[in-house]
Amino acid sequence: MYSFMGGGLFCAIVGNILLVVSTATDYWMQYRLSGSFAHQGLWRYCMSGKCYMQTDSIAYWNATRAFMILSAMSCFAGIIAGILSFAHFSAFERFNRSFAAGIMFFISTLFVLLAMAIYTGVTVNFLGKRFGDWRFSWSYILGWVALLMTFFAGIFYMCAYRMHECRRMAGPR
Repeated sequence: MYSFMGGGLFCAIVGNILLVVSTATDYWMQYRLSGSFAHQGLWRYCMSGKCYMQTDSIAYWNATRAFMILSAMSCFAGIIAGILSFAHFSAFERFNRSFAAGIMFFISTLFVLLAMAIYTGVTVNFLGKRFGDWRFSWSYILGWVALLMTFFAGIFYMCAYRMHECRRMAGPR
């Protein structure tokens, strides 16, 4: 049980770091504009070595930003619940913290999936046609890796919960 929780906690911490880095950096998309390379993130775009804030309030950017932030926050809440699940308090027997941590990681996975799907759909269907020579970049890829890490953290914590429940049902030997 503790090995599942330890593996889940490792995946969750790495996933949360990747979520924060992916959300904060400016390399979601790279493209060529007027003969020079440019790149953009969720908050800024950079051309010819100068970066500018994205001042336009475009719905898909706002939705992607919001879902990425919600994902990082729910992953952090899952990490706190995951750390607390190592401690056994008799007052909380009806509330299993490993189950709560697993649910928080799955919620985080759902939020990052929504963010990545929105950004991918708009980029491929709109921005990809606007910029002929473009590609997704490493910040975007980190978002997909974070999705996998938070998903596996949820799987590990659900396995730990199931193992705990099976032992509890079997009773003392």
